[in-house]
Amino acid sequence: MGTDIRPEISEKNTYWISKHRYYELRHFCMQYNDWLRCYASLDGASSVSGSILKQRAASELADPTAKYAEAKLYFRERLDMVTRTATEAAGDLDNYMILAVTQGLPYSKLMPPCCKEVWYAAYRRFFWLLDKARK
Repeated sequence: MGTDIRPEISEKNTYWISKHRYYELRHFCMQYNDWLRCYASLDGASSVSGSILKQRAASELADPTAKYAEAKLYFRERLDMVTRTATEAAGDLDNYMILAVTQGLPYSKLMPPCCKEVWYAAYRRFFWLLDKARK
């Protein structure tokens, strides 16, 4: 899973974040499809696998409905954070941005309707905004 962008840019750049924070946020975004799958499987029915709820077993609630609601909210918040940030960073290119950050697709595979300079500025802005949203 190579990338066309350097993980670290000059600290003078407006959208600078540290290399390790960039990787942390990138791996956060790579969980997007897992969150979608988990969110879809949480329909409140008793047939849902308990493994998803075990991932969210931070608190010991006796109410299974509350457990489902908390788990569903947990995944929805993360999905919304990525999509909102993509829209804020890339505007009309938000669908391309979501594919890029959640699947690791480079500019050359996506071919968004803009030049590389515009794309990578929006890409860096995405992670800069996500850094602010995740603090």
